Amino acid sequence: MSTFENNLISPDTSIRDTLQIIDSTSYHVAFVIDSQQNLLGTVTDGDVRRGMLRGKTLSDEVATVMNKAPVTGHEQMTKAEAQHVMKQHEIKHLPILNSEGKMVDLVVKGEKKHVKRSNWVMIMAGGLGTRLHPLTDNCPKPLLKVGDKPLLETIILNLMDCGFHKFYLSVNYKADMIESYFGDGSKWGVTIEYVRENKRLGTAGALSLLPEKPEEPVIVMNGDILTKMDAEKLLDYHDKNQAAVTMCVREYDVQIPYGVCRIEKNRLKSIEEKPRERHFISAGINVLSPEVLNFIPDDQFFDMPTLCEDLLADQKRIVIFPIREYWLDIGRIADYERANVEYFEVFGND
Repeated sequence: MSTFENNLISPDTSIRDTLQIIDSTSYHVAFVIDSQQNLLGTVTDGDVRRGMLRGKTLSDEVATVMNKAPVTGHEQMTKAEAQHVMKQHEIKHLPILNSEGKMVDLVVKGEKKHVKRSNWVMIMAGGLGTRLHPLTDNCPKPLLKVGDKPLLETIILNLMDCGFHKFYLSVNYKADMIESYFGDGSKWGVTIEYVRENKRLGTAGALSLLPEKPEEPVIVMNGDILTKMDAEKLLDYHDKNQAAVTMCVREYDVQIPYGVCRIEKNRLKSIEEKPRERHFISAGINVLSPEVLNFIPDDQFFDMPTLCEDLLADQKRIVIFPIREYWLDIGRIADYERANVEYFEVFGND
């Protein structure tokens, strides 16, 4: 049995504050209770991501995304019985309730550390970085220092922390500098191989240059994405959903700087001053099942959106994985400056 007091929250707690509890405690779950300690529901990372896909925001109350019917145990239950229930329902936490429905204890499945993954990760690191001129005149974007190390090194280190150790880097612009810095990856205890683009191949075309077809799903990500996303959770999500592609998305707010008129024929129906719109944008990270690579033409320019359109036309399953962790696309000077300001707060100082 385990203590759980730090993971108790009220139903009006914001999703943002709930995530801080989920991320900062070892259980990675929060328990929603009323003033009498009655259990109302549970909240996990997955509940929050599903809520985001339904349009929930981090300022919404956690009651809007919690699991209102969690599996629970009773006080007379032995530890062996509790472990059997967790195994049967494929859950990691079992709240223990007394006869009045109050949460009095918690049984936790043994903490699983990151497993060493054999899946490949392919990082697209061949772009010209034109929008970061003049910084990229003499240095490829992946080697630009963010914080105390090159951007691409931070990307690889975070993936290593999630259990990944086999990397392909797709390189073109100033490829020799990237290969010289990273070598074969042995400095970091990983394997790094290179795919050389002799011409622009887009965000998916370089996959046709892989020396062999993968036997497991491949994570494909742009080499200018700074994120704390848990790639192991992403891969588990992909496998669970039996998807051809899992596309990571990020919520993006746009405020229209004018009053928006809703009209019908020549009549004004309503007017909304400077409305804010919310959209999901592609986050530059995807998981591809091995069969997807058969849709990519050899050595031709081919973008990820085109690949997805072809897959949808062939009725393949594409699922969405919302990123709620830190994420920044370093495409402009302002983004690069922001990354350097935020780096040590987000990634710490090694």
